[in-house]
Amino acid sequence: MKLKGIELKGTYKVKFSDKWFEVYNEKDNLIYGENSDGDWVKNEHDANGKRIYLENSNGYWSKSEYDEKGNPVYYENSDGIWHKIEYDEKGNLIYFENSGGYIDDKRPKELSIEEIEELLGYKIKIKGERKWINQNLN
Repeated sequence: MKLKGIELKGTYKVKFSDKWFEVYNEKDNLIYGENSDGDWVKNEHDANGKRIYLENSNGYWSKSEYDEKGNPVYYENSDGIWHKIEYDEKGNLIYFENSGGYIDDKRPKELSIEEIEELLGYKIKIKGERKWINQNLN
């Protein structure tokens, strides 16, 4: 069955009054709503119930992406606004960038000895035991 272009399979909850109606999926997420003025909204959700797409009768849309832990990693909308986010293995935010040009980068950096010396403004010497790596060079 199709409702307003949305393929419906399974059981859905419908809420309504004289002025509006709403359709919810099995996880109680709103997938469609419409009022008596003809204004409507459609939503899509991922398997975890997170909204990944929204579209409305005014032409506005937004989409979101999440990582396997449910953290938001990308957002974009029809107004041209977007942001990207990265997390470390503990779930801490380590990178954020948005369409306004703001960047917050806390990702670990890999630097050569020369790059470190340039940042410090003087030569450095690395102390410690030298460990050889046995490599098969063909």
